[in-house]
Amino acid sequence: MTGQLHSRGKSWRGIVSRMSILALLGLCVSQAWAQGTSQAPQTAMTAAVTTAPGDPIDHATTVWMLISTGLVLLMIPGLAMFYGGLVRTKNVIGTMMHSFAAMAIIGVIWALCGYAMTFGTSWHGIIGWDQSKFMLMGVDDALMDGIPELVFAMFQGKFAMITPALIAGAFAERVRFRGYCVFIALWSLLIYNPLAHWIWGGGWLTGRAIDFAGGTVIHISAGVAGLVAAIYLGPRRGYPKTAMHPNNLVMTLMGAGLLWVGWFGFNAGSSVSSGLQTAQALTVTQIAAATGACVWMLIEGFHLKKATSLGFVSGMLAGLVAITPAAGDVHPAGALALGALGAVICYGAIILKSKLGYDDTLDVFGIHGVAGIVGALGLTFFLRSEPIEGLAMATRFWYQLEGVLVSAAYSAVVTLILLVIVDKTLGLKLSVQGEMAGMDHDQHGEHGYGLLNLN
Repeated sequence: MTGQLHSRGKSWRGIVSRMSILALLGLCVSQAWAQGTSQAPQTAMTAAVTTAPGDPIDHATTVWMLISTGLVLLMIPGLAMFYGGLVRTKNVIGTMMHSFAAMAIIGVIWALCGYAMTFGTSWHGIIGWDQSKFMLMGVDDALMDGIPELVFAMFQGKFAMITPALIAGAFAERVRFRGYCVFIALWSLLIYNPLAHWIWGGGWLTGRAIDFAGGTVIHISAGVAGLVAAIYLGPRRGYPKTAMHPNNLVMTLMGAGLLWVGWFGFNAGSSVSSGLQTAQALTVTQIAAATGACVWMLIEGFHLKKATSLGFVSGMLAGLVAITPAAGDVHPAGALALGALGAVICYGAIILKSKLGYDDTLDVFGIHGVAGIVGALGLTFFLRSEPIEGLAMATRFWYQLEGVLVSAAYSAVVTLILLVIVDKTLGLKLSVQGEMAGMDHDQHGEHGYGLLNLN
């Protein structure tokens, strides 16, 4: 009995302690609320609703851009989980390392010169450069449209990181880690940065091709690069005769969920504002993702008589990619249409892949490349206002087609050159023994699950 009373005494003291902490937190919250409500009411029409007197920073937009930057960064570990679950057990660490290595390598390159190349002063519309942006030195205390330019630079840097990580899915399970690292560094410098400058940074396509959040700059360029790499490196040994099942679809589903969440920062953050267009971009992103997933399940239901988890996430991704170039410029009805079109056409592209016989391991071109093209061209027919900027629909479609063709052709040609250079110097394709042992053991000396059966 004494022990029970002592135990109850401890329990009551714990409860009292917790109540005291909650009371203190409540007092702090009430004080903060009182201070906030003592100010003048804030409305969207008030010019200085988010800035203190004499403070030029738009705090609401800055906070949203900080959140968006974190959401886009979250997509890269999400992509690692998504890809990692789809490969065989012996390649899970090596595949996930492709995504994480991109975070580090491109993170350094972007700070050194990537931002200066992409958003520096345009040289004849071809390449950007601004010495003051080198190593972000001149950006350190600068503002851009009411937000610290460093925030914008870091937000854009996450786009630069995830793009080469997407490519890795096309040649998963068969590349040397050293060659991969050099390849993505060169790819970022010579393909991503120029393309992003042409379309977003004041280059010759800026203001012509609409690409709100990366349909051409990211998904088409990465998808085409993946296709070229998959064909150049050849199929995995044993493909397609040997069954190569995913090692962990649960992890793939979790990664897909992180991608869906992160995509709100990806698209809505690309408004670089905290207003109506932000809400519009967020809304159509949700609608397109849901539509793509539903349509893919329906197709599988008719075609396979069952809906698969892999099919669900494939449709979700197709919808998200298709809406990406259009997120700030189409109605919700357009999101429904683009999400559905993306799912239908990507489903057909993956079936076609099996007939053509090339080994795009994780369907980078079939999802990202194809859905990016669908979104970039399809947005022409669902714009919020037509003609936009005084352009007739035919002219707008031509501008969109121009952006698609330039991104695809430039990415294909330069990617092939880089693949040959890296492969002939450092080596890019795994040896027969390395591929049989798996990237985890051969390239990293590790095993993802510590299992003896690595097939």
